This record gives sequence, C-alpha cells and structure tokens, in this order.
Amino acid sequence: MNKIKFILIFIILSSVLLLISNSISKKIVPSKIEIGIALEFVDHSASAHVAKEKGWFAEEGIKLKMYDSYITGMALSAALVRGDIDAAYICLIPAICAYKNGKVDLKIISGTHLYGYALLVDSKKIKTVNDLLNSKIRIGCPRSGSPTDIIMHKMIDKYRLNKNAILPRIQRMPPPKILMALKAGRIDAGFCCEQFPSMGEKNGFKILLNAKDLWPGMQGSVLVVKNDLIKKHPDIIKKLIKVTKRGLDFINNNPIEASKIVSKTLNVISNDIFPLKLNKSVNEIHITPEIIYSSLTNQMICTDKIDITMIQETIDYMAKLGYVKAFTAQEIVFQGIHHSEK
Repeated sequence: MNKIKFILIFIILSSVLLLISNSISKKIVPSKIEIGIALEFVDHSASAHVAKEKGWFAEEGIKLKMYDSYITGMALSAALVRGDIDAAYICLIPAICAYKNGKVDLKIISGTHLYGYALLVDSKKIKTVNDLLNSKIRIGCPRSGSPTDIIMHKMIDKYRLNKNAILPRIQRMPPPKILMALKAGRIDAGFCCEQFPSMGEKNGFKILLNAKDLWPGMQGSVLVVKNDLIKKHPDIIKKLIKVTKRGLDFINNNPIEASKIVSKTLNVISNDIFPLKLNKSVNEIHITPEIIYSSLTNQMICTDKIDITMIQETIDYMAKLGYVKAFTAQEIVFQGIHHSEK
C-alpha cells in the first residue's frame, strides 16, 4: 500500500514539475515580433536584401509583416508617418526631413553606407562642370531637399557656379526617370542615386562627379526605427543592428554573391513599384549583378559606422539651404549605438 501511495505521489509531483517547466519555458522562449520595414528602390538597402534572402531576420525572431519599397527616399520619408512602418533603410537626408519636418519620432540606430550619389552626363555634350552653365544643357534632378538635390548644391558651392544659371533649368524627376530621359535624349545630365549612375555607365553615359568628389565622408543611408519600437521592444533594436551589420559584412566579404542577391531582388521589386505604363521602359534597363557589383564596390562604402559630426554637418547644410531648422545631431541618433566623432 505504501508503495502504491509512493508511486502515485511521484506521478503527481512529476506532472506538476512538468507543467511548471513548460510554463517557464514558454516565458523564456521569446515569441516572434512582427515589424514593418520600408526601403528605397535602390541598392542603398543592399544589407537588408541580403539579410532577408539569407533568412537572418527570421533567425533573430523578427517577423516582417511588411517589406515595402518606395521609388525615392523622399516618398519613403512621407510614408514613415504610417503606423505600420516601424523601421526604414533610408538615405540620411530624407530621414532628417521626416524627423524635423514630418515630426516622425525616430532614431538612427545604424549606418548602411557612405556616398552613393553622382552626376551622370552625356559625355558628347558635357566634358567639364562648366559645361552645365550652357543654357542649352538640360539637367534632371529629384525634388528639392532630396540627397541628390543637396549634392547638386554642393557642386555649385565647390565649383563656385552661378546657381541662377543652373537652378531654373532643373527638371525635377525621380532617379529611374532621369536614366530613361537620358536614354531618350530628353536631358543631357542628371543627378541620381545608386544604382542608377552605375546603370548609366553601362548604357554609355559618364559619371562626371560623385559624392566622394563633392562631399568627403558623406553619410549615405541609415537604418532608422520609431521610438515606439525602442520603448516596447528594445531587444529588437539590438537584433536589427546585428542583422544589418551581418548583411554589410557579407557584402564586403562576398561582393559577387551579394550583388546577385540584390540584383535579383531589385528586378523583382521593379515589376511592382512602377506604374504599368512605365514597366516596358524600366525593363529595358535591366539591373544586372555586374551593375550592382560596380555600384557597391566603386560608388559606395558599405559600413554600419555612424559619424555624428558628419550628421551634424548634414543638418547644418540643410538648414543653410532652408530645408530644415537646425537642431543637434544627438536628438536623432540613438545613444545605445557606437558612433565616432571627428
């Protein structure tokens, strides 16, 4: 009888311990967090595309409820006010505009690259920067306040050009249209972001100037998150930083494979992002792995490092041009990340 009681007590205790163990395990194992990520339709977001293809977001327990691309950084900046976007791989300048002008409560948690912008020209008509002063030269550039617009102003400053002889002739259009307009002979020069200058070179045009020439140390793009995500899920911030760095390291160590991944992703996205009437023209300009390789290795430096002095310089220059009111870079940079100061 005592033996039977002992066995019953043992079974009951074992069951209780098993229930407690399962309960504790459920608390320890984190559930997947769903977040919405937005990106620009350029290889500036290469680290994110690599990470998604490799399954590294999922590996860190990050479920992507949205992974949407926008035709320009300024369009993405406007979209950041939406509640379903928690994070964005975005050019620094639109991120600053979203924060200051759009009142989006966001923080920069990582860099993704330096540079990534250039002036593409028809070399038969334009040999030097001064040729842009010719009133017959037609110039394309994305909207005022965009990174390429800022680069254009940097060129005007550096070469002491008469802005009144250039700015009235600027035709505003997004980067893909600039490349198509160059091919169609409707413009003679255009300021655009990568991968479009590298695509233009493959189509017989020339990069006359790039961001390296005009703004040494220029911070290209960054990863931003909304403060609400930082408050609710601080662990996710560390994971996003980790995944982004892993993607950047892969690009630097395996540029050929990374270029194939990014090329494939961008070509798929292009079928969805452009209006039907533009698809035929866009598809004529195929984004090959060779183009992406040239872009990632020649026109950009892929790094997660943040130079807070450069961010401040960017804010101050934008304020000088009247695009934002000046503020301190510390307001927009997440203090939990490593950054450098000159």
